[in-house]
Amino acid sequence: MGEDNRTATATSSRVSELIGNRPLSARSVLASALLGADAAQLSVAELVAVASLFGISDGAARTCLWRMVSNGELSGDGGSYALAGRLLERRQRVDEASRIEDEAAAEWDGTWELAVVSVERRSAADRLELRRAAMALHFAELREGVWLRPDNLDPQRLPSSRSVLDRQCTHFRDAATDISVDKLRSLFALDEWAADARALIAAMDIALGASESDDSTQHAAYQFALSIAAVRHLQLDPQLPIELIPHHWPGHTLRSTCRTFYDAFTARMNRAFR
Repeated sequence: MGEDNRTATATSSRVSELIGNRPLSARSVLASALLGADAAQLSVAELVAVASLFGISDGAARTCLWRMVSNGELSGDGGSYALAGRLLERRQRVDEASRIEDEAAAEWDGTWELAVVSVERRSAADRLELRRAAMALHFAELREGVWLRPDNLDPQRLPSSRSVLDRQCTHFRDAATDISVDKLRSLFALDEWAADARALIAAMDIALGASESDDSTQHAAYQFALSIAAVRHLQLDPQLPIELIPHHWPGHTLRSTCRTFYDAFTARMNRAFR
């Protein structure tokens, strides 16, 4: 019993770290709501209702929506808002992470793709841009300036991230490697990702059970913050071919639990605000 309690406490602590303790800004709340919505489009009333869970006033939410439209992050049409620009590409990453099983399960020919930095001089901004783009495309850094991953995904995915690699790197396809299992696990942080995924799954299962008896605004806010953390973690899935995934990999369970969790949260919002 004592060991179980310690495990539960450690899991709860890690979930708190993944959620973070900083108050969510109006932009973060509104963007996250649209990133998780089925059609990436919500009405003003729905967005204002979600913002209210975090103490964001009607006026502040509407002002933020206007600013996001001005910045090219949203488009507005007939009382509803949809993602645009960089946020739309982030939504594409969320969608890719949610359906990756079909693509990752496809037959892999055993080859790898390498992206090797080939420009002579880069600014700090260029280096950061490349790191973000490579991570969005789920490359791992073998050493400084050398990025690689199994060649099992659509090479045309996330075109703006791919264009960053194209500008700064030379690509090698159909490559072979003798990377060991232990090195692979380290490069793609497989153990860490799996442990955090299991912690999030456990937290969502508990929150789903508590939803039947806890109808408080505080619990709804926690559910929303937890769903944001889970979706963020899904985007970090290295999306390896099934031949390289460790046994009992929790990716599929995390995806299915996320869908169930968000559907339950959406149903709750529909009951509360409509």
